[in-house]
Amino acid sequence: MSSPLRLRRTAVAVAAAAVLPFALTACSDSGKDSASTADKSSAAPAASQAATPDASMAMDRPFGPACAGVPKEGAGSFDGMAKDPVATAASNNPALSTLVTAVKQAGLVDTLNNAKDITVFAPTNDAFAKLPKADLDKVLADKATLTKILTYHVVGQKLTPKQLENGSFETLEKGKLTTTGSGESYKVNNTSNVVCGDVKTANANVYIVDTVLMPK
Repeated sequence: MSSPLRLRRTAVAVAAAAVLPFALTACSDSGKDSASTADKSSAAPAASQAATPDASMAMDRPFGPACAGVPKEGAGSFDGMAKDPVATAASNNPALSTLVTAVKQAGLVDTLNNAKDITVFAPTNDAFAKLPKADLDKVLADKATLTKILTYHVVGQKLTPKQLENGSFETLEKGKLTTTGSGESYKVNNTSNVVCGDVKTANANVYIVDTVLMPK
């Protein structure tokens, strides 16, 4: 017959053997939970960042009082113009029909559409209407003069509103134009106001202005 001491030792060993698998399982599950929690916590900021829109993108939209007159949808809308090169985009904006006529008259449609990364200061119909009709008709009939005036409205780089705050830029006509202002209020050559700015087309940034710019 076994002694009482040996029986007690056997009982303790059996109990330990029975408890050990449960302890290991608990440790393993705890490790998985910790790792899962860590993974979730590390993934949370990334998911949060991905879901948060870039603040600069929200601000990167056309501005100015004349923007309200741009169609809300279709080819003439801001989204529509962004898909087309600049001369084509302008042709879909009713407020720029005189400019489009002048561009066609000067034979500059392909030149503007094929240019890369340019800025166009685009006079509205009202801007052209400020010119005496006889003078406008004369300019439209003189291709060399018309080309000189129109290319003076084009800068060979995409300009941001920030660059317009106090800028001086060479135009495709080889003359210089200056810009001043801040926020949503800018002037070109101290005479022409930007009435709808930072309009994107496929190859240009467009600033619609209320006065035709005249080269020296």
